[in-house]
Amino acid sequence: MRLAFAALATALLFPLATASAQDCANATDQATMSQCAGKALNDADKQLNADFKEIEKRLADDAGARKQLVAAQRAWIAFRDAECDFQSSGAAGGSIHPMLVANCKAALTNQRLMDFKNYLACEEGDMSCPVPAAE
Repeated sequence: MRLAFAALATALLFPLATASAQDCANATDQATMSQCAGKALNDADKQLNADFKEIEKRLADDAGARKQLVAAQRAWIAFRDAECDFQSSGAAGGSIHPMLVANCKAALTNQRLMDFKNYLACEEGDMSCPVPAAE
């Protein structure tokens, strides 16, 4: 009986959760907007990590440059988090605060992604680019 009730509850709630998660463009309640902002940040962060790993792979033969990349990325994360804390400080404690932080972090992460995309698009012999071209 418990199993049947749990299955019924899941069947009834799943479409609601799926519908709200998929309709971020038309979100009207704070919970959905915060969920969508979190998803946008998560998606940007996943891509950033993938590109970071690709850059690390291209720097495999240069331990010094890899160390500088890691230091730069750690400093960038600290900056992003502090900047977003500052930008959202006017709403601290409010229900909108997590959404503002996530939106800020997603925006800055997407900007950083553009840096990484530029590094990954470097041409062979471009001395202004710290990442070797793809083989």
